[in-house]
Amino acid sequence: MQPLLKLSVIVFASFLASLPSGAVQAALPASVNGEQLPSLAPVLDRVTPSVVNVYTQTRVRVRSPLMEDPFFRRFFNIPDTPRERISQSLGSGVIVDAGEGYVLTNNHVIAGADDISVTLSDGRSFDAEVIGTDPDTDLAMVRIPAEDLQALPFADSNRLRVGDFVVAVGNPFGLGQTVTSGIVSALGRSAFRGLEFQNFIQTDASINPGNSGGALINLRGELVGINSAIFTPSGGNVGIGFAIPSAMARYVMDQLARFGEVRRGTLGIFVQDLTVELAGALGLEIGRGVLVAEVAKESAADKAGLRAGDVITAVAGYPVSNAQEFHNYEGQFPVDDRLRLDFLRERSEKYVTLSVEELRVLQGGKLDFRLEGATFEELPLKLRSERLTGVLLSKLAAESRLARRGLRKGDIITGSNRIKVRDLAEFEEVISSISGPLYIQVRRDRGEYVVRID
Repeated sequence: MQPLLKLSVIVFASFLASLPSGAVQAALPASVNGEQLPSLAPVLDRVTPSVVNVYTQTRVRVRSPLMEDPFFRRFFNIPDTPRERISQSLGSGVIVDAGEGYVLTNNHVIAGADDISVTLSDGRSFDAEVIGTDPDTDLAMVRIPAEDLQALPFADSNRLRVGDFVVAVGNPFGLGQTVTSGIVSALGRSAFRGLEFQNFIQTDASINPGNSGGALINLRGELVGINSAIFTPSGGNVGIGFAIPSAMARYVMDQLARFGEVRRGTLGIFVQDLTVELAGALGLEIGRGVLVAEVAKESAADKAGLRAGDVITAVAGYPVSNAQEFHNYEGQFPVDDRLRLDFLRERSEKYVTLSVEELRVLQGGKLDFRLEGATFEELPLKLRSERLTGVLLSKLAAESRLARRGLRKGDIITGSNRIKVRDLAEFEEVISSISGPLYIQVRRDRGEYVVRID
C-alpha cells in the first residue's frame, strides 16, 4: 500500500472510531423507526416505461454557388444531382394511448423531419408515423406500431399550485432516460415568441437539451406537463425550465387523434389586460379579470349580451387574470361546448352561458374570383396584441393569383382599395363592394405594400 493511501485509511478509521457506535450505523439507514425512507423509485417504476426517446433525421440540401452553376458542373463533369447532408436531432416523448400507440412530443422535436424513430425504455425501437402537429402550442403526436405499451395517466394541471413537487423524465443530451426533481416555481408563464397559446409551468427540475417532449409528473406518477423549453444564458440548465400544461396537451391530443389537426373555436370576444388606470377607474384590483375590448357581431358573446367594457373574471370556473390566460382557456374547449363566463358590469357580478363556435374563415373564391385559392382568418392574439388590425392569409394555393403575385401564407391583409379593414366582417364587406380593379394592402415583416390582383 502506498504511504499516502495508508495514512488516509488510518485517519478515516480513527475518525470512525471516535464516533458513537450508533452514529456509524446511522450513516446510511435503511429505515427510520421501522419505516422505509422516502423514495421516488416505486413511482418511477410505473412512469419510466411510458417515456420514450425520439430520434429524427432531416435531409438538408447543400447549396453551393459553384455547384449550381451549369457551366462549372459541365466543365468538371459533375453529375447534375442535388447534394444533401443528414441533420440528426433527439428529444423525448410520452406514450399517451397504449392501444393506438400514440406518443406526444414537442412540435419542434419533429418539425421538418424526414425520418422519425422512437425507442422505448425496454430497448425496442420503431419507425414513427406523424398523426398531426400543432405549432401554436408546440405539440405534436406520432404513432408507433408497438404492442405491450404503457400509457401515462393525465392529471389536471389546472389544479397545480406553486410549490408542488414535480419530476422531469426525459433523454437529455442523448444520454438515455434521466430523472430530475424539483418544484413548480411559477404558473401561467408566457412571452415566448411564435406560440399562439402559452400557459407554461415553470419548474426548477433540471431540463436540458433532449428533454423536450418528455414528461413532467406529480408524485402520484401522473402527467402534469410536457417539457418544452429552458431559459438559459449559457446553453445549460440554470434551474428555469418550462412545460406545457397537461390540460392543454390533452385537448391537443384529442383533436390530433380525431382530425389530424387542431380545430379551435371562438367565443367572439377580443379582450385586453387591465392596466393600472383601467383597474382604478373600474374599482378593481390588478390581475382580477380582463377587459372586453370588442365583441364580434352575431357571435356567441354578442348573442349572450356581452358588450365592450365588461370585465370577465372567470371562464368555466377558472379565474382569468390576463388576456393570454383568457385566450388559452378559449382555445382549450372544443366547438359546441357550453361555458359559463363570470363578469362584472358596473361593479355588479353577472354570468352568462354560451357555446364555443367554430372559428370563422372566409374562402376567397366566394368573395371574388380573383381571390380563389386563398383562405382568410381573424388575426391571432399574438398579432392583435401588437395592435395590428386586418385579416390573416392562413392558407394559399400555390397556383392561385395571389401566390403568383408574391403573397404568402401568413401575410396580413390590412385593407383593400385604400379602405382599411379591422376584421373578417369588414374585409368581407369591402371586397364585396368592389367591382373594378382589386388592390390588396399587405403587411409582412413590419413592411407594407400594395398588390394589384388581375
